[in-house]
Amino acid sequence: MIITIDGPAASGKSTVAKSLAKALGIMYFDTGALYRAVTWFVLESGIALDGDPCFSSALGSMDFRMEMKNEEKVYVVNGVDVTEAIRHPSVTRAVSQVAKSPAVREHLRIIQQDFAKRCDAVFEGRDLGSVVFPHADVKFFLFASPQERARRRCLELRQKGQDCEEERVLEELKRRDLQDSTRQLAPLKQPKDAICIDTTANSIQGVVDEMLACVKKVFP
Repeated sequence: MIITIDGPAASGKSTVAKSLAKALGIMYFDTGALYRAVTWFVLESGIALDGDPCFSSALGSMDFRMEMKNEEKVYVVNGVDVTEAIRHPSVTRAVSQVAKSPAVREHLRIIQQDFAKRCDAVFEGRDLGSVVFPHADVKFFLFASPQERARRRCLELRQKGQDCEEERVLEELKRRDLQDSTRQLAPLKQPKDAICIDTTANSIQGVVDEMLACVKKVFP
C-alpha cells in the first residue's frame, strides 16, 4: 500500500501523515525531512547553493538514516542527529534551491522508491503523487490559506523556543510556494487523480477521518 500526501509548506501534511500512518498501522516517510537533511548537509559542507555539479559528488559521502528514539522518529546524517537542525530558518530558506537540483531529486527518488518496496507507507512531500509514485494506491493533496499556514509555522517555531514574525514567515511561505510551483523539474502541483482537502478550518482528526474513509474505499 502506497499513500501519497502532497501540498505546500505548513498545510498540515506532516501532522496528518503521521496520524494517518498510525491509524493504518503502516510506516510514515517524511520526504520533506529528507530534502531538508540534504540541504543541511550542503550548508554544513560549504557547497554553493547554485553548485549543482557539486551536489552529485557530495551526496555520495552523505549517509542518511531514519531511526526511532523514545518512540519518536529522528533523522541522522553521517552519525549526527539533525532532527531539530533541519527545521532551522536557514535550512528552510535554502531547501527550495537545493530541491531544484536534478542530481538531488534523482538520488532521493531512488531512496524513496526503494523504501516503498520494503513496506507499506504514507509518503508526504510535494511531488510524490505526480512524480515519485504516479501509480500510488491513494493520493491526497492538502492546502490551506497562506495566513493560516504562517500562523501554524510560527506556533511550531515558538514551541521550539525560536522567535518569529508572522508577516516575515508569510512572505517566506509565499516565496517558497512560487519557487516550488514554478521550478522546471518536478514542480509542486495537485496530481489529477488526487483527493484535494482544504485544511484551513478543519481539525487534524477531521482531516484524518476524511482520509481514512477514502482509503477504506480502496482497501475495504
